[in-house]
Amino acid sequence: MERLKLVLQYFQSNSESISNGICIILALVSVKLYTSFDFNCPCLPQYNKLYSLGVMIVPPIILFFLGILVNRHTGVMMDEWMRPIGNRSKNPAVVKYLFSAMIQRALLAPMVWILVTLLDGKIFICAFSVSVDPALFSGMPNNTGLDVLKIMAKVPCKEDVIFRNSSFRKAVSRYVRCHSQAIGWSILLFLIVLGALGRLIKPCFDDHATFLQTRYWSNYLDVEQKLFDETCVLHARDFARKCVVQFFEDVREDSLRLPHPVFFSKFREEWDDEEEEQLHGITKQEQVDQLLNKWYYSKPELDVSRIAYRPRPCVTWENHEGKTLYSDV
Repeated sequence: MERLKLVLQYFQSNSESISNGICIILALVSVKLYTSFDFNCPCLPQYNKLYSLGVMIVPPIILFFLGILVNRHTGVMMDEWMRPIGNRSKNPAVVKYLFSAMIQRALLAPMVWILVTLLDGKIFICAFSVSVDPALFSGMPNNTGLDVLKIMAKVPCKEDVIFRNSSFRKAVSRYVRCHSQAIGWSILLFLIVLGALGRLIKPCFDDHATFLQTRYWSNYLDVEQKLFDETCVLHARDFARKCVVQFFEDVREDSLRLPHPVFFSKFREEWDDEEEEQLHGITKQEQVDQLLNKWYYSKPELDVSRIAYRPRPCVTWENHEGKTLYSDV
């Protein structure tokens, strides 16, 4: 249980971890879909290869675009790429980093599907059994009245009557499955070696400081977008509360003439001041629209020195020597 908690905490720590978790879930879903998928080869020369390649290629394409759709980096990357420059310059390295991270995660589930199909071999047998030379094997049924192509196309269908009590079908199936598994293990080995070489060679050619800067600002864009969305939700809630309270106040005063509650009369001014502070002085629809328009077309520059040196209220007094002392409040 402790290890499970640590894994869950990792996947909930930041958006990158959440994206990794989603990609792993998609990969597991692809394996589950394949194991629950009832694959039935048509056993016809003109349809075997088309059907098999469709099963091998179409689901990975769907999983690839689904991985792009659920990846948070997709939205962050497109927002950064399409936004007007305004007061903030664009960094192509950040967009490239986000695009690379998005593609790598989106390719995980499709590659798992392809590797599982190759290692299982059923789809490969259906697609390429007609390409096998029957002279390599003994026991081919000759009294069926079918040509060689149709007989080889029926190899994936073990229930067919022409292969009853025949070792020919099993021999051809093992032969094609061995090729399928060899291709699958070769692809897996190639990907592992490629990833290992990438991890080893990349630091030799890339500036690590530049990489850290790129990764920092890519994380910044993600965090900034989340904070902006959260702030918009809080501001909209305060704005709506203010409008609702004002509506009921007008109804009480103009039409219903209902008495004000004691707490409302007592704390009305304090509540107004608090709501006004939470709204940051933005109290009209036109002001909200202008603010959102300004955020999109002219995002603030990445400089918080103004806020860092903002004057703070303090209390002053003099000590017994007449020297002025300050204390922050």
